[in-house]
Amino acid sequence: MYKVGILTSGGDCQGLNAVIRGVAKSLYEEFDNDVEIYGIKDGYAGLIDGEIRKMEPADFSGILTLGGTILGTSRRPFKMMRVIDDVTGIDKVRAMKKNYKKFGLDCVVILGGNGTQKSARMLSEEGLNIVSLPKTIDNDVWGTDITFGFQSACDIAVNVIDCIHTTASSHGRIFIVEVMGHKVGWLTLHAGIAGGADIILIPEIPYNIHKIAAVINKREAAGKRFSILAVAEGAISDKDAALKKKELKALRMEQNYPSAAYRIADELSEYITNEIRVTVPGHFQRGGSPCAFDRVLCTRLGAAAARLIKRRHFGCMVGMVNGRTVPVPLYEVAGKLKVVPIDSPLIEDAKDVGISFGD
Repeated sequence: MYKVGILTSGGDCQGLNAVIRGVAKSLYEEFDNDVEIYGIKDGYAGLIDGEIRKMEPADFSGILTLGGTILGTSRRPFKMMRVIDDVTGIDKVRAMKKNYKKFGLDCVVILGGNGTQKSARMLSEEGLNIVSLPKTIDNDVWGTDITFGFQSACDIAVNVIDCIHTTASSHGRIFIVEVMGHKVGWLTLHAGIAGGADIILIPEIPYNIHKIAAVINKREAAGKRFSILAVAEGAISDKDAALKKKELKALRMEQNYPSAAYRIADELSEYITNEIRVTVPGHFQRGGSPCAFDRVLCTRLGAAAARLIKRRHFGCMVGMVNGRTVPVPLYEVAGKLKVVPIDSPLIEDAKDVGISFGD
C-alpha cells in the first residue's frame, strides 16, 4: 500500500480543494486504489505536530467548486524553519522528518507559493519524497506560466473595477482600486487591462506622481470626467524606489498610510482638483469558488502530480509551460521570483491602447 500525504501551506486561494481532488482521484486511478491518502492539517504545522489523518475517497467528492482548503493552512516562514522554537524547543525539520516516517509516508504533495516551495526543496534535500504544486493569486512562482488561483482572483478584481466604472462616471471622480500583489504586478496588470483601467501601477515600474496627474488632467481637458487607477499593493514611486530598504521602511512608518492606494491618493490630491476615492477589495480576491479556468488547471496539475508519484519522480514542482504540465526541479524553483518584465509585450500592448504606467 502506497501512502501519500497532502498539505496546503501559506495564504489560501481559490483552487486548493480542486487540486487536492485532482491529486486524490488521479492517485486512486494510477494505483488502482492500492493507495492511502493522508491529509496534513494546517500546512507545515501539521507535519511538525503530527496532525495527520487518513482520508477516504468520499472526502474528495463535492470539493471541486469549494473555496478555501479542507485541510486548513498556515504560514511558516522558510527563514524560521531551521530555528529551534524558544518556547517548545521543537526542531521543526527533525519533527517533520520524524512524522513522515512515523506515518509511513512514501511521498508528500505540497501546495503553495514561493515560501512554501523553498521549504519543499529543503525537505526534498533532507531525504523526503516531495512533489509540489504552484499556488498563488500573484502568479509569481518561477517555472510555470501560470499558478492556480490567479485567474479566479483576476476575475474578482476585474469585477470590482467594472463596478467602479459606473459610480466613477456618475460622480466624475478619480477611483483608485488596490489589487493584491506586494512584490509583483501580474494580477494588477491583467485586471487593469481587462477592467479598462486608465492607469496601472505595478511594483516593477516605479511611478512618477507628476506624470500620473498629467494623464488625469489631460483626460479631464478632453471631457473625460473620471479616471480609474488599478494599483498594486507594492506600487512604489520613483523617489521611494531610490531609497535603501531601511530608509524606505522608516518612511513608511512615518507616513502611516493604511496601504499604497491611500498614499497615492494623498500624493495626487496636491495636483488634481477631482474628488479621489479608494477601493480596497483585499481578501475578497482570494475567496470564493475557483473559476472554470482554474478548475481545469487544478485538475490537470493534480493529475500530473499523481503521474509523477507513480513514476517515483520526486524533488520537483509541476509547472504549466506552453500548455503542458512539466516537472520542474525544486532547486530551479525555490528562491526565484517571477516578476513582470518591463519589456513585456503585454505592457507594450497596454500602452498602445493608451494605458499609462506612470513612468
